[in-house]
Amino acid sequence: MNDKTILLVEDNPDDAELTRIAFEEAGCDYPLEHVSDGAEALDFLFARGAHAARLGKPLPAVVLLDLNLPKLSGREVLQALRADPRTRGLPVVVLTTSVEPFDVDDVYELGANSYIQKPVEFDRFIEAARQIGVYWLTLNQAPAT
Repeated sequence: MNDKTILLVEDNPDDAELTRIAFEEAGCDYPLEHVSDGAEALDFLFARGAHAARLGKPLPAVVLLDLNLPKLSGREVLQALRADPRTRGLPVVVLTTSVEPFDVDDVYELGANSYIQKPVEFDRFIEAARQIGVYWLTLNQAPAT
């Protein structure tokens, strides 16, 4: 088991389970934490509310962020992360079904590190999970926090 974690922010329980299975099938040996809305994502990352016990624990190595979320949208989560010095350098990969040019351009403007369309075919999803794990959790050098 690795000490780096992945935070998955996904409101669809089927997509969250599919993502968990894809990472497992890809051999990605990193814990996957899951929250189901934008407000809970910020509570998790800032160790408040139901996630107050996380205070003092390290941030995840990468956040996989859906755009269409209840309570706070993925865009609002991204804006909050980039506005706070504690999370400004946290890698955020938008993982969504949209391929609209506006969505792609907009989230990069807001500070996303990567934009990946969720693959429809499971084999391609496994490969995407493998590449996310290799790049963001193994190769990428994160800033010191």
